[in-house]
Amino acid sequence: MFNKKSVRDIDVKGKKVLVRVDFNVPIKEGVVQDDTRVRAALPTIQYLLDQGASVILFSHLGRPKGGPDPKYSMKPVADYLGKLMGKPVKFAEDCVGEAAETVAAGLQPGDVLVLENTRFHPEEEKNDLDLAKKMAALADVFVNDAFGSAHRAHSSTEGVARFLPAVAGFLMEKEIQYLSQAIEDPKRPFVAILGGAKVSDKIGVIKNLLTKADAILIGGGMANTFFKAQGYPMGKSLVESEVLDLAKELLALGGTKLRLPVDVVVASAMEEGAETKVMPVGPIPDDMMILDVGPDTVAAYGKVIHSAATVVWNGPMGVFEVSTCAKGTFGVAEAMAASQAVTIVGGGDSASAIQKSGLADKITHISTGGGASLEMLEGLVLPGVAALQDK
Repeated sequence: MFNKKSVRDIDVKGKKVLVRVDFNVPIKEGVVQDDTRVRAALPTIQYLLDQGASVILFSHLGRPKGGPDPKYSMKPVADYLGKLMGKPVKFAEDCVGEAAETVAAGLQPGDVLVLENTRFHPEEEKNDLDLAKKMAALADVFVNDAFGSAHRAHSSTEGVARFLPAVAGFLMEKEIQYLSQAIEDPKRPFVAILGGAKVSDKIGVIKNLLTKADAILIGGGMANTFFKAQGYPMGKSLVESEVLDLAKELLALGGTKLRLPVDVVVASAMEEGAETKVMPVGPIPDDMMILDVGPDTVAAYGKVIHSAATVVWNGPMGVFEVSTCAKGTFGVAEAMAASQAVTIVGGGDSASAIQKSGLADKITHISTGGGASLEMLEGLVLPGVAALQDK
């Protein structure tokens, strides 16, 4: 399944190892708000240290506008990592050049260094090879453990791998194993649950999964576009008018495999306190919008999930951030948690919904990458993975 070399396949004793991590975490007033991604990188970091390496970590954070911006500094993440590991973590005020080279040169086995945000260099997102070469010059080996960025061909994910021996970290390996197993050789019945706002984001995913899955359960705002394609007026609901023909095509292609909600939760506004009501799928009043799937849909989807052997979920069933419109998403989360199946949640909003529902520990695998897991479900090759050495 996973035919790339990992950290287990190389000797790192006495070497400097450059590790691309995904430390793109929410920070508020200099404090890390959610440390899931930082903790996810710890097994790889600790393994390399135990093998006698010194470790240089680098990542992007947020979307700085073409240059350094203190709001997106990696310094708070470096400090936080030091607390988690219970040891000092060094910090360099750039990811290349003299600031990085000086600190990297002085590293001893067992040392950990965090470099400044890779996106402080606009060339990073262009996969500029001069920048990648400077990054690579800091170390002897490259480890990519940033699954959340593996779908992007950037200097720090794909470029560096052209200048150093490149292998996968444990998190990358685990992510690819779970997701590729689900797509290529799932235990059956294999059920995919797709939600979120837009059909246009998931066209490739739906087409690929129609050839792989035994059932695809649709929810979220994207269901509205399918309803509209069936001819129902949708009131004020979110609809992607420009892909209606495509939605019709997918419905025809999907046949009985593509399942739509049977009832929905509507309200006049998408806000806390707005009065909601449940109605069967059909014409939606002009002053109403669909904000969640209804209880009959949750029950029907729950039965399908209960009988599955593999379940992959990407995208919420409704606007779960509004408490009255969260029952659909949490209902699916509960069905997955109660299931005997291998359950995989593909990053992004679905991952936050699972955390919010308190059921995360009942799920087989929660992906750290939204976009990357989506591209894998679509059957695409991720540039950050393709660049690694084959076994």
